[in-house]
Amino acid sequence: MPISTQLSGMFGKSPIKPMQEHMAESHRAASLLSEFFLAVKASDWKKAAELQQDIGVAENKADALKKDIRLTLPKSIFLPVSRSDLLELLSVQDKIANRAKDIAGIMLGREMSIPPALEQEMLEYVNTAIATSAQALKAIEELDELLETGFAGREATLVQKLIEELDRLEHRNDELQVVIRSNLFKIEKDLPPVDVMFFYRVIEWVGDLADRAQKVGSRLQLLLAR
Repeated sequence: MPISTQLSGMFGKSPIKPMQEHMAESHRAASLLSEFFLAVKASDWKKAAELQQDIGVAENKADALKKDIRLTLPKSIFLPVSRSDLLELLSVQDKIANRAKDIAGIMLGREMSIPPALEQEMLEYVNTAIATSAQALKAIEELDELLETGFAGREATLVQKLIEELDRLEHRNDELQVVIRSNLFKIEKDLPPVDVMFFYRVIEWVGDLADRAQKVGSRLQLLLAR
């Protein structure tokens, strides 16, 4: 048996590239929310339905990658990071795609319109959540380099800066959520109560998407600290 085959059997195939591919699909699901909200704003439900399906496709791809990684990740891998840490990071990444699918599903299912007074704020809020997910992807794309350097040196410093920007974006998203909730409260008496209830849920879920993206950075930060 060739030595390379023996080593592959001992240490297993590196899961880093699949982890990065999974994060890319999770972010794709989130990124499509920008166009989706524009379609909702225009009451273009045909376009919204197409985008909701695209989000579902990305979420399904992420889910398939997640299952494949879990099935093929060996119990003993020759990496300076534990199997459990990688699985936890994978789980956090996966929740980004899940939440994007939830948001598109509830809005399309109820054909939810955005109150005109909140349209611009809501679009900024959604795009900031997407930017948070994009920053998480940027950090994960450095994971292979980070492993090669043993979580030290310039690469570790670079990743730390990426995480700091990720935290800043998530904090900005929190600030926008406070403003939108406050402004919705001011006009909610003029809106159908059921619509208000579901719109608060959408606001919460968009914030949750940004929070889940930020948790990707938190998991990387824990790896840096070990």
